[in-house]
Amino acid sequence: MYRERRRWAQTWIATGLVLTFLTAEGCGRRRPPTDEGAVNDRVGPPPTAGSGAAPVTVCLLPKKKGLPYFSSCADGAREAARELGAVKLVYDGPTDGSPEKAAAMIEKWTLKKVDVIAVSPNDPEVLAPAMKEALAKGVHVITWDADGRRDTREFFVNQATARDIGYALIDVMAADLGAGNPKTAQGQVAILTATLTAANQNAWIKYMKERLRAYPGLQLVTVKPSNEDQKLAFQVTQDLLKAYPKLRGVFGISSVAFPGAAEAVRQAGKSGKVLVTGLSTPNNMREYVKDGTVRSVVLWNTVDLGYLTVRAAVALARGELKPGDTALAAGRLGTKKIEGDNILLGKILVFTRDNIDKYDF
Repeated sequence: MYRERRRWAQTWIATGLVLTFLTAEGCGRRRPPTDEGAVNDRVGPPPTAGSGAAPVTVCLLPKKKGLPYFSSCADGAREAARELGAVKLVYDGPTDGSPEKAAAMIEKWTLKKVDVIAVSPNDPEVLAPAMKEALAKGVHVITWDADGRRDTREFFVNQATARDIGYALIDVMAADLGAGNPKTAQGQVAILTATLTAANQNAWIKYMKERLRAYPGLQLVTVKPSNEDQKLAFQVTQDLLKAYPKLRGVFGISSVAFPGAAEAVRQAGKSGKVLVTGLSTPNNMREYVKDGTVRSVVLWNTVDLGYLTVRAAVALARGELKPGDTALAAGRLGTKKIEGDNILLGKILVFTRDNIDKYDF
């Protein structure tokens, strides 16, 4: 009997210590937020009494999670969510860029009845059924960074028009090859894209080809995909250098293709002989600009793009953004123009050796 009472007492003492430890852990330490967040994570203060601001859940889906480009967009998205308050922000996407996995995420969020899904489609056709189903179930759907089919979303948060981006890429390469006089630019050039199904990049390529007519000395020899894989972009560029000995320029028009192409040119000992330009973040390309492999980097402020996307998403959910509107109040960005159903960030940046150290994203 004594032994039984002793064991009973020891058990309760141990249980009490465990409970005390768990309570202390729960009150004393909070798990640090992850990069991706979760549906139940609240960003920004809760609505104040009488504010009338109902909580809004926004799911932000990048083409490929883990890329610095999209991570910087997510930073801007979090900034907007904090400012607006009463916003639950989810940032998640496939780590391999699979459109099928992205579609599955949209389906999951639709079942959870979130308020807004903001999609950067890697393959608009693959994602279309899931996006249309979300709309049918009463979930707002917008696109950002890359557009989808118009019947699958309500608005597109566009970093710049496809024409402006395509023209800027060609103008920059011509200026770099012509040593400041673009009309004298000569040589073969190639385009390294992400995927052949990326709607935004196909639109850019259309305008790049159009703009090339202004520079008869430049000849486009090929367009190659890199499948959002920097190692593949490196290999494809190596192959291009061998296949086209007279190649003078390479366009890397994704944030992954550009550094992969630049590294291939550098390792081939052709820095300054074969110029590389394209779209990527200044942090990704700084070392190549400093060593002369790259003279110009074309992009936009990716933090601002994520910021504007969340501003638009919340305005749509709260009834402050409607079809036919021509402007959107966008916090620190001021008023942004809406053309049709395109909300325009509207400012292309060119990073060079002279200004690249002023930017950190």
